[in-house]
Amino acid sequence: MNLIRCSNKTAALLCVVALLATAGTASAFSVSAEGVPTETAVDEEVSVTYTIDDPFTDAPNEWTLAGSTELQDVSWTVTVLRAGSQVSQETYGDQSFEQDLEIDNNGDQVRIELVGTTPAISNYTYDPAQNYQVASLSRISGSNEDEFRNDTVHHYTEESQSARQAIDDAQAAIDEAGGNEEAEELVSSAISSYENGNFQNAQDLAGQAENQAQQAQQSAQTQQTLLLVGGGLVVLLLLVGGGYYAYTQMSEDEYSKL
Repeated sequence: MNLIRCSNKTAALLCVVALLATAGTASAFSVSAEGVPTETAVDEEVSVTYTIDDPFTDAPNEWTLAGSTELQDVSWTVTVLRAGSQVSQETYGDQSFEQDLEIDNNGDQVRIELVGTTPAISNYTYDPAQNYQVASLSRISGSNEDEFRNDTVHHYTEESQSARQAIDDAQAAIDEAGGNEEAEELVSSAISSYENGNFQNAQDLAGQAENQAQQAQQSAQTQQTLLLVGGGLVVLLLLVGGGYYAYTQMSEDEYSKL
């Protein structure tokens, strides 16, 4: 009976400890995002929402929220909430902004809505692909600046995307063929043309590389087939020869007996 009571008390104590531990770690400074794309076309509109929960937990009581972006025609809307109700709202129209936050005057959540258009591409790169900064968010306190969010996204034009796809297809064909030096040289030239903005030439070279790789693969497969056929014929001839030899030996034995 005492053992049962002891076990019950121990279980209850463990539950209390677990609840206290959970309560101690449930609330913490965190940021989430909605709408961050993986890639966008030049001049395409982008709309992203960032949400900071518990902005003063594990953070100074006073700090400055700073944001920057490479999007064009920008609009930032910063909304401070407490228990789901709006405390304040500010709008900014530049590519960067700063807003002071204080624990006494601000709430338990900050929502940052960013709208803008994808910027033009100044420098094309194949690997890594050219990217632009959707948003960088930082917490500034005194002379310390802590970047807690940074999202970059691939951007493209219709011509650059077609050239990139052609290069990707050519590289896939080379890999499937097990490598081909001539095709790989053509791909290198295609990438050089891509990075110089000569997309039609890049696409043409990539197409040649893909054809070269496919032809090399077909040639290798044909040679392999011929080798298999040749090997089969050799085996067949050996079998036929062996059978004929055995037959003649049996015939000679029968003749000797006679």
